Amino acid sequence: MKDGFACSTIPALAIPISFALCLAAFVARAADPPGAWSIKSHLPQPRGETAMAAANGKLYVLGGATLGRDSSPLAEEYDPVTDQWRVLAPIPRATSHPGVGALNGKLYVVGGFTANIHSGALDTVFEYDPATGAWRSLAPLAKPRGSVGVAALNGKLHAIGGRGPDRVTVATHEVFDPASGKWSPAAPLPAARDHLAVVAAADKLHVIGGRTNNNTTDNTARHDVYDPATDRWSKAAPMPTARSAPGAALVNDQILVVGGECDDGRTFNQNEAYDTKTDRWVALASPVGRHGFGGASLGDGAYFAGGNKGCGGGDMTDELLLFRLR
Repeated sequence: MKDGFACSTIPALAIPISFALCLAAFVARAADPPGAWSIKSHLPQPRGETAMAAANGKLYVLGGATLGRDSSPLAEEYDPVTDQWRVLAPIPRATSHPGVGALNGKLYVVGGFTANIHSGALDTVFEYDPATGAWRSLAPLAKPRGSVGVAALNGKLHAIGGRGPDRVTVATHEVFDPASGKWSPAAPLPAARDHLAVVAAADKLHVIGGRTNNNTTDNTARHDVYDPATDRWSKAAPMPTARSAPGAALVNDQILVVGGECDDGRTFNQNEAYDTKTDRWVALASPVGRHGFGGASLGDGAYFAGGNKGCGGGDMTDELLLFRLR
């Protein structure tokens, strides 16, 4: 047996005991959730309540809180080939809890907050062009929103849910068309919430988890699916563990939802994957718990950057994690 007892070399008189030990080791190993985590090159500085997207073979971590600052204009690019970070021109407006998406090779930073806790919601929308290294302002959201979920689908950008200036969660769903440069309303989220995961998969949007009110006792396991062809929502299998502020990424038809805030004074460490083909969830290998961090995929790997290992703004980290299925 690999990495365990070599059962064939055990003396005959010891076979009953050795067989039991071998069987126990095999069962324990077989029960281990699949997948492996590694730490890549650290972010230039710790940051939480940030967001992340992949474009042009690189990763982008945008906005967030830093040590001593509730919000920041930080923009950083990671090259997985060199395992190096590069600091980019700052976002025109400091933000935390932004929504971030990638579309047509460009990056978009949508909404966010300017202060704790969930204060100073923004309606701003900025586009970054990696080819020129320049930012520009786009048409704003209809109303300010922080902790908004953002994802690109079929050439358009969707901004879903969030929390307004009054700190109340919303079900708002707006769609940005880069051809017209305008936002338009779409069918609202069935249940208002923020700190949610939004992932595009198989021509649909999956909105998973989040919180319905202003604290983590209102975490939800809801899983709503939006079909842009019909402008309608449907339900999918709920996430096994109700969580808010997780990282999420799509890898090989599986939506990974990692971490979250907060359970009995501790961050969630669960890594649960939803199979878009079978409508089922499975537990995968877990990292150290954290929340308020970004997730994105490149190739067969899922990357997760920054976040807080403690509840609220506690224990901010500069780690860049890579998850791969074995």
